[in-house]
Amino acid sequence: MKNRPKEASIEKLADLYKIFGDATRIRIMYALMPGEMCVQDIADSLNMTQSAISHQLRILKTSCLVKSRREGKAIIYSLADTHVSTILSQGLDHVEE
Repeated sequence: MKNRPKEASIEKLADLYKIFGDATRIRIMYALMPGEMCVQDIADSLNMTQSAISHQLRILKTSCLVKSRREGKAIIYSLADTHVSTILSQGLDHVEE
């Protein structure tokens, strides 16, 4: 294939899809689509513990899918960029065809 991506890019893409392979992480990203939320608000909206949400947010942040900012004592999370919501939307469109 002439336009085949570099091997390093293929590995990074595979790692990205592994992150999307967890339903809890998908739920968190959907919760963040409308806008910023703190851990407690995400936990409440998903009926989960703060600890469970924090663990998944750490993975999502390390993978550059979410970002955070400090507001006083609270840490506020949001999707890293519009690419994340596009990936989610296109994936959902595909599975609902």
